[in-house]
Amino acid sequence: MKESLLKIVNVDTGYGQFQVLFDLSLNVQQGEIVSIIGPNGSGKSTILKTICGLLPVWKGNVYFDGQSIKRRSVSKNIEAGLTFSPQGNRVFDELTVLENLEIAGFSQQKNNLKNRIDSTLSFFPGLQNRTGQLAGKLSGGEQQMLALARALIPDPKLLLLDEPSLGLAPNLVKDAFQKLAEINKTRKVTMLIVEQKVNEILNISNRVYSIKLGKVAFGGKSEALKGNKKKLNELFL
Repeated sequence: MKESLLKIVNVDTGYGQFQVLFDLSLNVQQGEIVSIIGPNGSGKSTILKTICGLLPVWKGNVYFDGQSIKRRSVSKNIEAGLTFSPQGNRVFDELTVLENLEIAGFSQQKNNLKNRIDSTLSFFPGLQNRTGQLAGKLSGGEQQMLALARALIPDPKLLLLDEPSLGLAPNLVKDAFQKLAEINKTRKVTMLIVEQKVNEILNISNRVYSIKLGKVAFGGKSEALKGNKKKLNELFL
């Protein structure tokens, strides 16, 4: 088996003195979409925050692209190709669409950044003619697309997404997941996605981890859980 792009090994962590993850291990291979599901409060978002460097690793280790990143800063992780799009429509309301995208390219040269922005906007035609508009004036769906576009500007090897469907109208959810699948296929961006819309994320992910009380309750191919209501109910109870 080829080396994992991301490997979490026996990690403990939490907030202050409150432990959230317990001896947690998972891995993501190059080119995959891997989903993380589970009940609210199970530690799903904590996994992503630990990977990107927002939370310290108490015990265990996190490896990205063959190197330990347990003590690496968020900015260094971004430069190395690891980016994080947090929960909710996290855009800068008082900045334009273009300015939101430019902020994401803080470490890139000007000419390269322009190319990155042009290339990324080709995936989001609804934003191409809105670059001068304030992000706060966009619809919820457009803001979510902008947040995703911004996460792609650094040209990530691995994209961490925390509930990308949150706040989207039901008719936009399918489009959002199709866009993620398209980016994974055409841009070769590996993804680790926390998501509550289980059926939708299982349809686009290769493998899935279910988290319960800070531990892995299930890890395997997404196909194993598709339509398996009994197993899903067990994992969420």
